[in-house]
Amino acid sequence: MTSPIRLGIIGYGFSTKCFHLPFINALPADFKVVAFFQRSEAPKDPKAADPGSHCTVDYPDVKHYSQKEDFFADEAIDAVIVCSRQDTHAEYAARALNAGKHVVVEKAFTRTTEEADDLIALAKQKGKILTVFQNRRWDNDFLTLRHLIAEDALGTIKELEIHYDVDFPFWMRNMNKKEYSPGEGMTFGLGSHTLDQALLLFGRPSSVTGFLRVLRGIDSEVEDSFTAILQYEGSQKDLLVTVKTNVVSPLKDQLKYVARGTKGSYVKHGTCIQEAQILGKPSLPATDPSFGHEPSHLYGMLATKNEPFDRAHQVHEPDVNLWVGRYPTIPGRWLGFYENLRDAIRGRAEIAVKAEQSRDGIRLIELVRESSQTGTIVKWH
Repeated sequence: MTSPIRLGIIGYGFSTKCFHLPFINALPADFKVVAFFQRSEAPKDPKAADPGSHCTVDYPDVKHYSQKEDFFADEAIDAVIVCSRQDTHAEYAARALNAGKHVVVEKAFTRTTEEADDLIALAKQKGKILTVFQNRRWDNDFLTLRHLIAEDALGTIKELEIHYDVDFPFWMRNMNKKEYSPGEGMTFGLGSHTLDQALLLFGRPSSVTGFLRVLRGIDSEVEDSFTAILQYEGSQKDLLVTVKTNVVSPLKDQLKYVARGTKGSYVKHGTCIQEAQILGKPSLPATDPSFGHEPSHLYGMLATKNEPFDRAHQVHEPDVNLWVGRYPTIPGRWLGFYENLRDAIRGRAEIAVKAEQSRDGIRLIELVRESSQTGTIVKWH
């Protein structure tokens, strides 16, 4: 029997507890957390401390390191998950690679393309996997959109809008810096999800137009809202992709995708249900049969000239010669990221999220900012 892959996790904040551990723990035969690097010292009486306050409280049998040198020197760690502040991503990923470990980096990958290029070169030199936790590739709505494109339900996509709006959530409360530093702002935040999806679907754009805004009521260079317009060349010269995030005027039903193609269209509201299931009280385990499944009233609306993809939900409208109806959303599966990581480390599959793709995501963010600052359309360079 194959032994579990031994993981060391850097950081014990919201990302670690809500977006990584529920899926790692769902694969106990494949992964085992053997160490945490959390700078804060363990409480003197872990049993009296609040759950979630420290890794030693929730995982008393797992090694805790408060010094990075000790953590990276641990030979029992096969792969490192970097869930620390973004300004430490490049440093910690490099340390892990130099220590001979595979590396998963939380979004956003790095602060600059230079940092990303350095890590990619180092991973190749060391012969280790370097990947980025682009879990939103396994969102239910994005899986559904990719499926409809692959099945030619929409024909050739001519226009796509990708939205990810929020109503000033708790994790923005400390977003109060005035001066911008690389790696800050909502393009590096929610944009690391949506811009990655655009790149995965269509590749690098030929040009970028960006609009950065500060709508949270303070004087700051750090944007909380943005619009990025991506244009293409060659066979995709008629394609227009718009990626947006806005933090004011919350909508009852958040618009997520509007896809228009030569054979049909797809409109989807809402966000992937996996996050709500993980954060619910009680939390729904990732192994539950209903995990990732969306209720039918949230299904997106598909209109297509092709034969119906789901006769139970689509009806023919002869006046416009379209099959129209709600298309069942494919269940989301963030677990798929870790299943792929397992298979890649064991040599059974290619890594799904290639570091080069996430590097292009960082470059795209840089070009959005350059366009906004100069007020010009910027060519990819």
